[in-house]
Amino acid sequence: MSPLWSLLGLALTLYMLILIARMVLDWISATGSDTPQGVRRAREFAHKATEPIIGPVRRVVPPLRLGSVSIDLAFTLVFIAVVFLRGIAYSM
Repeated sequence: MSPLWSLLGLALTLYMLILIARMVLDWISATGSDTPQGVRRAREFAHKATEPIIGPVRRVVPPLRLGSVSIDLAFTLVFIAVVFLRGIAYSM
């Protein structure tokens, strides 16, 4: 495996971890309880780091509405793409 592919795989792994953190922090914030300052800052960081990729996808694929629940398909598609590309990068 070349160093370039290893570096790309590492970058995609880090991005995937930030996506997972965003998902967990969004769940914590969705509970409606008073979230601590640290959690709010971490959530802001995760959103700022992932929104440049998720935002354009969201404009093409809007959230799926199921009654009062909205499922963000853009997040899911980006996560699946990152997992797929990470697998390709590590197999090269």
